[in-house]
Amino acid sequence: MTTCTRLTPEQINALAGELPQWSLVDGKLHRELRFADFNEAFGFMTRVALIAETMGHHPEWSNVWNRVVIDLTTHDAGGLSSWDVQLAQRIDQLLSGLPRI
Repeated sequence: MTTCTRLTPEQINALAGELPQWSLVDGKLHRELRFADFNEAFGFMTRVALIAETMGHHPEWSNVWNRVVIDLTTHDAGGLSSWDVQLAQRIDQLLSGLPRI
């Protein structure tokens, strides 16, 4: 894992172009997803958990049936960091191959 660096205000402003599927909510990268059913949603979460564990950086998230809500922030950095961007990018890569509704 690379060194964690807190994002500058300019970098945060550029995130809309870098991560168009994500929004900024309460200073965190935020994304809401819907899957066909609970199994698809939980399977996605399991895949993300494996990625997050290898990175040593874990999301704040919740799951209700077919919905998954993800918030990314780096508590140790006191806000958004390069780790959040990297995890969001890896989640986006994973999603590109998964069916969703």
